[in-house]
Amino acid sequence: MNKLSASLHPLERKVLPALAKAQEVNALVKLTGLQQVEVVRALQWLENKKLVTMHKKEEEVITLGKNGKLYKEKGLPERRVLKELAEKSKSINEIDSVSKEELGIALGVLKKKQAILMGEPLALTPTGTAMLSEEWPEETFLHQEPLSQDNPSIKELSKRKDILNKEVTKVITASLTAQGKKILEQGVQSNMVDSLTPDSLIKGTWKDKTFRRYDVEINVPTISGGNKHFVNEAMAYAKRIWMDMGFQEMTGSLVQTSFWNFDALFTPQDHPVRDMQDTFFVNTKGKLPNPKLVREVKEAHEYGVAGSKGWNSVWQEEEAQKPVLRTHTTVLSAHTIAQFKGKQGKFFALGRCFRNETLDWSHLFEFNQTEGIVIDKDANFRHLLGYLKTFFAKMGFPKARFRPAYFPYTEPSVEIDVYHEGKKTWLELGGAGVLRPEVVIPLLGEDIPVLAWGPGFDRLILDFHNIADIRELYKNDLKQLRSLKTWTK
Repeated sequence: MNKLSASLHPLERKVLPALAKAQEVNALVKLTGLQQVEVVRALQWLENKKLVTMHKKEEEVITLGKNGKLYKEKGLPERRVLKELAEKSKSINEIDSVSKEELGIALGVLKKKQAILMGEPLALTPTGTAMLSEEWPEETFLHQEPLSQDNPSIKELSKRKDILNKEVTKVITASLTAQGKKILEQGVQSNMVDSLTPDSLIKGTWKDKTFRRYDVEINVPTISGGNKHFVNEAMAYAKRIWMDMGFQEMTGSLVQTSFWNFDALFTPQDHPVRDMQDTFFVNTKGKLPNPKLVREVKEAHEYGVAGSKGWNSVWQEEEAQKPVLRTHTTVLSAHTIAQFKGKQGKFFALGRCFRNETLDWSHLFEFNQTEGIVIDKDANFRHLLGYLKTFFAKMGFPKARFRPAYFPYTEPSVEIDVYHEGKKTWLELGGAGVLRPEVVIPLLGEDIPVLAWGPGFDRLILDFHNIADIRELYKNDLKQLRSLKTWTK
C-alpha cells in the first residue's frame, strides 16, 4: 500500500481525496480546480490501479438555447409586454419592448392566462395586474441550475423557438474501491517530488526530498508509427513476387480507347460489356494507332484469322475511338504485345480498373487487378498453371485449383480459385488462359503462345485482413489503419 501510494501522480493525489466529497466529474473539477480532461485522466489512472471504479452513462440534459439565455437576462416577452401595459395603455402597434415575432407569442400567452383584454387599446385584467408581482413558474425554471427535466414548464417552453435545447451527454462518475479507501485512510502524501532538476543536483537539496515511485506497469497510449496504406503495402508485396519471378512491370494510362480496351482483345463491338451500364465512357474522341494495326484488328473481327470466322459483323472505327476508363489491366498486355520485339518476354501489371457497378459490400466501381503475360513460342498451358500456382503460394495460398471457363480473348480459359485454410473454403479470384490467334496475330504479327491472366487482387486483401465489407479498403479510418497487421506471408 505504501508503494502504491508513493506512485500516485500529482493529478491522482488531488483527485483521490476529493472523491470522499464528490463522485461526478464536474463536481470534482470544482473541488480540485483541475480541468475536466485532467480529472478524467486521473480517474482512468486510479482505475488502472484498482483504487476507483468508473461509471459512464448517457443522459438527456436540457440547456438554454439562444432565446432562453436572452429571456433569462431580459425577461420573458410576455413579462415585458405586461410591464409596458401597466405603465400605459397601448395599442398593439405601439408596443415596442419586444420584436414583432415575440409580440404575437407574448399576446397569445397573456390572452391564454386571461391577463389582458384584446382591444384598442389593450387593457390589463385583474389577473394580469396580480401577475406583475409574482414570479412565474417559467421564470423560476429558466434560472434553475441545472435545469430540471421534471418541471411542467418544459412542455410549454419547448413549443417556442430556441428557448430550450435537449442534448445527450455522457455522465462520468467514480467511486472509491476498498483499496482506495485504505489509501485515503493512511493519508495521501502531497509533498512528493516528480523529477530531478539541475538546481537540486547542484545544491544537493534532492537528498531531503521524497521522490515519487514510477509505475512501470501502467497503461500508456499506443504510439502508431507511419506506414504505407495496407492496400499499397499488399500491392508492393505482390509486385516484388512478380519481379522475383523475372517479370517486367507494365504501366499505362487509366483512360484507354475502346480499340485497346476491347477491340484489340477480340471483344465484339456488340458485346454487353461495352454498354454504358457496364463501362465508364469518357466524353471525348480518342486516336487510333497506326492504320496497319487497325486494319489487322478490323479484319480479325470481320473475317477471322488462322481459319476462324471472326464475329461476322461490320467493325466500326467510330466505336473503337470511344475512350473509356480501363475495365481491366489486360489492356496493358495488348499494348505490350503490339510493341514487343524479341523471342521471349514475361510481363506483369498491378493496378486500378473501373466498371459501372452498383456500390455495396462486395462491389466497388473501381478495383485492383493483377495482370500477367508470357510471350514464348515454347510456352504451354501447364506453364500457365505453374506461374499462377507459384504466385498464389507466395501470396499465402498454397492450394490453387482451375476450372474451365470462357473469355472472348483466351482459349483454353480457366477460372482461378484459391483455398482458404482458416475458413475452409475456396475463393474465386478471376480468369486466365492462352490468348486466341485473333488477339495475337494482329498485334504480334505471328501466332505464337501468349499465356495471360488477370485475377482480381482486392479479394486477397480482404481475406488477409478479415475485412467483410470491400468499401472498408478505402474509407481511410485512422483507427483501422493503425490496427491492421503488416502484410507478411
